[in-house]
Amino acid sequence: MKVVVLVSGGMDSVTALHLASRDQKVMAGISFDYGSKHNEKEIPMAAWHCRQLQIPHHVVPLNFMDDLFESDLLKSGGEIPEGHYEADSMKRTVVPFRNGIMMAIAAGYAESIGSEGLVIAAHSGDHAIYPDCREEFMQPMAAAIAAGTYAHVEVLRPFIHQRKEDIISVGVNLGVDFSRTWSCYKGGERHCGKCGTCVERKEAFEIAGLNDPTIYE
Repeated sequence: MKVVVLVSGGMDSVTALHLASRDQKVMAGISFDYGSKHNEKEIPMAAWHCRQLQIPHHVVPLNFMDDLFESDLLKSGGEIPEGHYEADSMKRTVVPFRNGIMMAIAAGYAESIGSEGLVIAAHSGDHAIYPDCREEFMQPMAAAIAAGTYAHVEVLRPFIHQRKEDIISVGVNLGVDFSRTWSCYKGGERHCGKCGTCVERKEAFEIAGLNDPTIYE
């Protein structure tokens, strides 16, 4: 199947990109610059992996989200909360309907270049906080995308029932260089080691029993 992969530059989407490259024909990787505090750290990682796999990479600017939406993940928002990634405080990092917007754009692009599918790396570890990562969102969204495209573009979500430690194991088996991925929501020079996504990253490597190549502050 010809597919487009939504690739942010984080661990999950980069692993999904490599998995799709093995199993599908990847027409392009697509990233979104929506004004998050860590976009400038993440997107170059996505571009690097696409280059390694010789896959075209496109960045779509979504400046309106930073201007109009309320979220501490955005540059216009408040401080990134620290603590466990499933804590209630992490709800402050939700960008309303982010995945819905990005999937809609990716679906239109996929049909435009003759792709039959798009790949998104939503996983079960995101379900506690992010409503647009849950399967009860993904199913109707996938149905809408299939119904709304002549190609009946299929939404592939290979990790929807897996946790991050499972995804890391898949990535290691695929030879993914996780030092070339970015998680920290603060977007500093190094991973802060304290925000929810850094905690999740550390915990996942530990549970998987694998070496964490990340340099933390």
